Amino acid sequence: MQPDISLHHVTPLAAISIALSVVVAFLLHRLAYWLGTRIVRRMRIEPVILPALYHPTRWLIVLITLAAGVQSLTFSAKVEAIWSIASKMIFILLMGWLILSMMRAARIILERRSDITVEDNLKARRQHTRIRILYRVAQCIVSFLIFSLMLIVIPGVRTVGVTLMASAGLAGLAVGAAAQPALKNLIAGIQMAFSEPIRLDDVLIVEGEWGRVEDIKLTYVVVRLWDDRRLIVPVSYFLEKPFQNWTTKTSDLLGTVFLYVDPATDIEPIRAKFIEAVQSNSRWDGRVAMLQVTDHRADALELRGLLSARNAGIAFDLRCEVREAMMNFLRAQMPQALVRSRQRLEAGEGFTRPSAVAE
Repeated sequence: MQPDISLHHVTPLAAISIALSVVVAFLLHRLAYWLGTRIVRRMRIEPVILPALYHPTRWLIVLITLAAGVQSLTFSAKVEAIWSIASKMIFILLMGWLILSMMRAARIILERRSDITVEDNLKARRQHTRIRILYRVAQCIVSFLIFSLMLIVIPGVRTVGVTLMASAGLAGLAVGAAAQPALKNLIAGIQMAFSEPIRLDDVLIVEGEWGRVEDIKLTYVVVRLWDDRRLIVPVSYFLEKPFQNWTTKTSDLLGTVFLYVDPATDIEPIRAKFIEAVQSNSRWDGRVAMLQVTDHRADALELRGLLSARNAGIAFDLRCEVREAMMNFLRAQMPQALVRSRQRLEAGEGFTRPSAVAE
């Protein structure tokens, strides 16, 4: 029977041979990467996949080369067991790293094919939203599988796992109760990827705040408010509570401008000026420009002007500019149209004439 030797009895020649094998593996990997880069440039393929593969494959090749070199050596039983477990765990970890890198590269390629910087970006925002949510779900699943496989490699953990199967029912109930909010938002995130109540860059009114969807995480949504604050909202909120989405079907939007004028004012010159102010503004999209009397009170008429723009941000600026133009017009051309408070005093009970006071 051949006696086992410990790790420190490895001959220098064997150590040098293994080290040279690892160096050669590094050089071959570098050469393969260089050739792959040239092929990708010639074929005009997305330069994303190779950088994603570079680091995981390099260490995988090193691990395989090292494992092949160690096969010719004899270690003690303890060292052999440690190396067997460690090499398997490192292999699983590197394979998981490779899968996650490939997933990330695929996500980047798909997102680049859908440009959300164009004016009509509804379809692109829908694809970006689905890609981002499903990518994060897959990321969690793959990470969980990697962690589980690494634990299974360890014999002691495998035994403990089999022992705990008897109490899996109670443990499942306890974990489910403790993780209910997280699981609820996780399931809501998957549902939202297909039902699409919101998408990236949608304009929302949430909790009385106006903002755009900046990012959709696995369990929460980041809404960038108009003053650059961030509102963090659980994903389940958008499936359970009402909110306003101004860009569900299209980004086109109607805006309003309210004016209050004297009840005796002639409306036609104001209507003509409003339409002129809207049509002469470059922010108007050419769809809607109209002015109507929407309310009549004792002291004023309410005029509502409707105008249209390509999106909510442009509509807000257009409303402000048209409102300013109309107020300048009323002050300069029709000052009599501005609302005034009127009081009428008549002689009668409780009224004292100035002549009586003089006497």
